[in-house]
Amino acid sequence: MKLHEYQAKEIFARYGIEVPRGILASTPEEAREATRELGGQAVVKAQVHAGGRGQGGGIKVVRSPEEAEEVARGFIGRNLVTRQTDAQGVPINSVLVEELADIKQELYVALTIDRGFRGPVMIASAAGGMDIEEVAATNPDNIHTEPIEPVLGLMPYQARRVVSRLGLEAGPARPAAQALNALYRIFTENDCSLVEINPLIITGDDRVVALDAKLDVEDDSMFRHSDLRELRDRSQEDALEARASDMEIAYVNLDGSVGCLVNGAGLAMATLDVTNAAGAAPANFLDVGGGADDEKVASAVSIILSDPKVDRVLINVFGGILRCDIAARGIVLAFERMNSNLPLIVRMLGTNVDEGKEILGASSLNVTFADTLTEAAAAVRQAA
Repeated sequence: MKLHEYQAKEIFARYGIEVPRGILASTPEEAREATRELGGQAVVKAQVHAGGRGQGGGIKVVRSPEEAEEVARGFIGRNLVTRQTDAQGVPINSVLVEELADIKQELYVALTIDRGFRGPVMIASAAGGMDIEEVAATNPDNIHTEPIEPVLGLMPYQARRVVSRLGLEAGPARPAAQALNALYRIFTENDCSLVEINPLIITGDDRVVALDAKLDVEDDSMFRHSDLRELRDRSQEDALEARASDMEIAYVNLDGSVGCLVNGAGLAMATLDVTNAAGAAPANFLDVGGGADDEKVASAVSIILSDPKVDRVLINVFGGILRCDIAARGIVLAFERMNSNLPLIVRMLGTNVDEGKEILGASSLNVTFADTLTEAAAAVRQAA
């Protein structure tokens, strides 16, 4: 689950990381008054779940309350398109009006999971305020990584080493190390998959301030964080993915036109490969799981059928805990409820496979059965 910048900064402040004074505004008039309260000048920042806001025009410096109102009117109620969004962008429902900063130096600091190391790693660079992916590609020596042993946590010598690699002077070195330790506490205590500050700035009077904030919380940990769960902004999420999440269905919306329903993540990945091999492209990843009943299967298929780009559906079920007859009843329910006549390709094996095929065959669905993945790929091509 992603948090907005203003939400992440509230968490940062609780852990002792200094952030600029800011006021959230949901209307242009609120942005005007917020700028006046901050001294007449400010930076207006669109609050969206996407990076690259500056390059996408979502961050503007304003020199008067009236200018802030005008900028906010251009932001709020519209979509922001950045390199991390699709062509439609994401909606701007509010802006963060923040005091201007006295920037002497910009740094980049982040914590994430390194699957090679199998643990958390701190990433730091003196090239803050820039596209970190571009820095990594063009000048990788400017990026320092510090693997952290989970049992021990971030050790004092590691924090000092990162500070040294950032080339900080004596004045801001100690508060920078304290900020790194606080950042690691945020990462572990809130079960984060990513905590990022870009830029972390050194001000003219040597204060260390988080000028930006990005915080992603691991979805599977949300049962431990009821306070964070309340910060979810569904308007920033893909509508079908949000709907699937509410039903505890593993679903990821993709760009293709073949809707896919599978039970089991490994089988799902193989099914996506088969779809691509057929010269088509999957519209989604959907793992309905092993313990689904008729209604859950029907809900999953309904999500697929709700996607306007889907023009055919591929079902690949290996009956075990999820029996084939249960899957078949759910599929029929969904197609009938959605009044859909899309071509349906079904590969079923395992428990109650004959009963499942009988249920589908007796229905009015436009169904084609396949016994192998090769046959399924051929049927997908033909259904186009």
